[in-house]
Amino acid sequence: METLARAACHGGVQSFHSHVSNSTGTAMRFGVFVPPGNGPFPVLWCLAGLTCTEETFAIKAGAQRLAAELGLMLVTPDTSPRGDGVADDPAWDMGQAASFYLDATAEPWAAHYQMRTWLIDELPGLIGAQFPADMARQGITGHSMGGQGALTLALKHPDRFKSVSAFAPIVAPTQVPWGRKALPAYLGDDPEAWASHDACALIDGGARLAELLVDQGEADAFLAEQLQPERLEAACTSAGIPLTLRRHAGYDHGYWFVQSFVADHLRWHATRLTA
Repeated sequence: METLARAACHGGVQSFHSHVSNSTGTAMRFGVFVPPGNGPFPVLWCLAGLTCTEETFAIKAGAQRLAAELGLMLVTPDTSPRGDGVADDPAWDMGQAASFYLDATAEPWAAHYQMRTWLIDELPGLIGAQFPADMARQGITGHSMGGQGALTLALKHPDRFKSVSAFAPIVAPTQVPWGRKALPAYLGDDPEAWASHDACALIDGGARLAELLVDQGEADAFLAEQLQPERLEAACTSAGIPLTLRRHAGYDHGYWFVQSFVADHLRWHATRLTA
């Protein structure tokens, strides 16, 4: 592991790192905020959205002050593999910075886009070995595409994540343009594979969460076409999953929105990870 940057922050330490991933075959970057104290600390994974990096949530969300008070470690993974020889797309919603947090099976993506394996099987071992992390207490949150990743990873690994939340998530990518473009490209012509990265489809298929917090801005330009939280609301109601879905007038899709409600999410996770 190479440390790229390190700085004191609210009594703790914010750092950024790189390591050579066996999963992706590339150097992968991630950020870690370690709160003050000796630990071990519960870990909250924070997945960013399309066009973002490992720095986006760490720099823009303003989460460290309260995370320091609550004793939460924050991990911010990059949103895709990167570098020379890594497949990309000229559009901003495919390729590098747009992995959808899945393991690709179709070419040219399969060689490096193994994000689920990196996030679930590889990176947690590194975090547990290199930082004062309590890996028995993990939660996950995300924004937009990162919200999609948080929901689907939690639904597929319910024993791993004890708390789940999302900001403006893509809840049904098989039904909206972003997902209808990305999922066939990454996974080929297999609707069952697409559904395994769709939170609503997973819930309809029997996957369950104990409870869920979602915030959505009503002035979000992507709300009607891409996000459609009413689909998640219907799926959770049908499945009996307790969903706290909060709609906020005047808020858009960006990090001013995330900043405005991140404290509620941190407290949500801290309550469930420190009980």
